Amino acid sequence: MAWVALIVAGLFETFGVAMMNQYSVSRNWKPLVFLVLGFCISLFLLDYSMHTISMGTAYAIWTGIGVVGGTTVGMFFYGESKDWKRILCIFIILCASIGLKIIS
Repeated sequence: MAWVALIVAGLFETFGVAMMNQYSVSRNWKPLVFLVLGFCISLFLLDYSMHTISMGTAYAIWTGIGVVGGTTVGMFFYGESKDWKRILCIFIILCASIGLKIIS
């Protein structure tokens, strides 16, 4: 269950980052509320997962999901570059995250 919580925590981090971008564009209060809510849920679930998963592994997976998710959201929803070098870096992060899961 801790791994599920960690993955969901990473997804909420991605959501928070997307709302951060949305807030910087619109300066509306709704994205700000969702930003705070997304990061609060993310940190709560990260804390929960760290009761079972080691801190280093949990934090690396959590940030990896956030980086990959934030970059992917930026590429597909905000018109950021889809250059092959960026995609290669995302692939490397995913491989490292999977490697940490395998050796944990």
